[in-house]
Amino acid sequence: MENTKPLFSTAAAKKIKEMLSDGSIAMFCCNLDAKPFDVSPLATQGVDEDGTVWFFSVKDSDRNGYLAKDSRVQLIYGNSGDSDYLSLYGKAEIVNDLEKVKELWSVFAKVWFQGGPTDPRLTLVRFDPSEGFYWDTKNGKMVATAKMVASLVTGKTMDDSVEGTLSL
Repeated sequence: MENTKPLFSTAAAKKIKEMLSDGSIAMFCCNLDAKPFDVSPLATQGVDEDGTVWFFSVKDSDRNGYLAKDSRVQLIYGNSGDSDYLSLYGKAEIVNDLEKVKELWSVFAKVWFQGGPTDPRLTLVRFDPSEGFYWDTKNGKMVATAKMVASLVTGKTMDDSVEGTLSL
């Protein structure tokens, strides 16, 4: 398929960083062996060049308890405004790194952590993706919509999307 593009290593990490911005909301899925598994929305605090994704989490949350027992995590992102979607699988861990917390801190984090970067309830979660899948549009939603309309009129498929696996 011409619109399928698997990405590996550095290219995969670059795609993750390109698709996510600070504040992107992930559906953070853990306790993956349970039915249903645990899902909660978490704001992305940052993405490193190597594809590592950072979150803040409440110290005594169920999520942190699950991560202490099993580090496997699935992240699901959807940006319907740009028709971009991303699913990542990997391992997450609670990290104690005040300098990293300060680096990632924003005024919005204070909504949940009134004590600031040193709030005793705040923990830092590091997510290291190992694989995933992405769907995005090459030229943005406006062009994609125009191509869909043209496809309906002409009867020809004019898919503007690109998708592929991510392997880190």
